[in-house]
Amino acid sequence: MNSAREALLAAAKERILLTDGGWGTQIQTRKLVEADYAGSLGLGHDQKGNNDILALTRPDVVTAIGEAYLAAGSDIVSTNTFSANRISQADYGAEHLVGDINRESARLGRETAVKYEGIDGRRRFVAGAVGPTNKTLSLSPDVNNPGFREIDFDELKDVYLEQVVALAEGGADFILIETIFDTLNAKAGIAATLEAEAKVGRELPLMISMTLTDLSGRNLSGHTVEAFWYAVRHAKPLTIGLNCSFGASQLRPHVKVLSDIADALVMVYPNAGLPNELGEYDELPETTAELVREWADHGQVNILGGCCGSTPAHIAAMAKAVAGLPARQIPQVPVRTRLAGLEPFTMAA
Repeated sequence: MNSAREALLAAAKERILLTDGGWGTQIQTRKLVEADYAGSLGLGHDQKGNNDILALTRPDVVTAIGEAYLAAGSDIVSTNTFSANRISQADYGAEHLVGDINRESARLGRETAVKYEGIDGRRRFVAGAVGPTNKTLSLSPDVNNPGFREIDFDELKDVYLEQVVALAEGGADFILIETIFDTLNAKAGIAATLEAEAKVGRELPLMISMTLTDLSGRNLSGHTVEAFWYAVRHAKPLTIGLNCSFGASQLRPHVKVLSDIADALVMVYPNAGLPNELGEYDELPETTAELVREWADHGQVNILGGCCGSTPAHIAAMAKAVAGLPARQIPQVPVRTRLAGLEPFTMAA
């Protein structure tokens, strides 16, 4: 069997692929109570809202959501591990369970992928989801002390390393570093993944996804989409893309910028529009599908999906909207750094 990287690249040459949709908002619709989250773990902290721990206490919920997305047409199912790291789990007194949560969530994803491969013979992939944590390496949380940092690079790298190794041990094909608001945080995740490859003895292709914090197209650490790509391109990611932030309408110009310069697969999974005054997402599946089809029509995307507020119905509508459309062609040669239209500087002989 081809490696996961080779298999995904081969499939992406044939058609536009689908990843899954939102996990947190899907869990919210199930109206779970404290007992569902806490199970019999006896952690001594309230667990309601700790979505990641459901891999241990309500694995049936995690499996059901993954299966719903694969049934809707997803080629990739992500693990329910957005906050399954030592920093985030400390809020629930569950930091000692990080390895178990990630391994089990990846195992559930692999089990679901294998089940659907057996139904139609089409290969499915598992992306180990790694969220950004609530710490930032680039900015101080203290406005009176700009030089202060709550965490340093090596510490954050080790936090990511623990998570990534467990995801790989559970069977994840790829490591998805997503919702990146701080480019330096992403670099810590990249370093952790490279280190994890040596520990687990196999390749862990990277999927990297930036989130924008304003409509000008910058993340919290101030990088534009173009600057972000050139900052992480050295890692040779399998996919580069955008997620969360806004709906598809607001992401349109930024998707074009990324598509024009990235010599990697472009994966975009926007929110289902913008939230209403109650924080809920109203955008209908058909509306989202029509908007992302515009990217497909212009050859700008390889993989589509959804983030906050999106559902299996949104994924099914996207799959229908882009069926038969050609996938974006990856540039075959490295793209020169564009600097006001000038040729790259070279030293005279």
